[in-house]
Amino acid sequence: MDVSRRSFLKISGAALAASGIGISLKPVSAYAQPLKIQYARETTTVCPYCSVGCSIIVSTRNGKVVNTEGDPDSPINRGSLCAKGGSIYQMAVNENRLGKPLYRAPFAAEWKEVSWEWALDKIAENVKKSRDKSFKVKNAKGELVNRTEGIASVGSAAMDNEECFLYQKFLRGLGLVYIEHQARI
Repeated sequence: MDVSRRSFLKISGAALAASGIGISLKPVSAYAQPLKIQYARETTTVCPYCSVGCSIIVSTRNGKVVNTEGDPDSPINRGSLCAKGGSIYQMAVNENRLGKPLYRAPFAAEWKEVSWEWALDKIAENVKKSRDKSFKVKNAKGELVNRTEGIASVGSAAMDNEECFLYQKFLRGLGLVYIEHQARI
């Protein structure tokens, strides 16, 4: 059977009308829904995933993140985000994300939930113990060095220049010499 395009459309239209599905041409009343970012506070931040430094607008209402999107005013990403940056909303709003620190003691098999205060005190205690154990006042030549070789740091691309500057000062104050940053790796 030889069917032209015109006859195919006629047959399809007739079949559609006969089936009762039909298409209504009556006007539909449309209305705008309120935006989810209405009455939200907008703050800019830097994407934490890689060292590109894409800018993100985070909208919050009552202390909760309601939306994230690329910042169109940023000269770096001009509002666009990669797949990871585009999914950053899930970093803040995810029922599976841990809300409290977990601790597993040496040689223990189970993790236990601890308070933030306890976890920060434990981190400070471990840093102090490691620093004291590995602190060198003088090197092999007898020169004054005042450094620790038992701690290293790898910075994050999520930090801006000011945060990196403060973090660097903090680490140098502890005497660290092994300091690296993700942007250089």
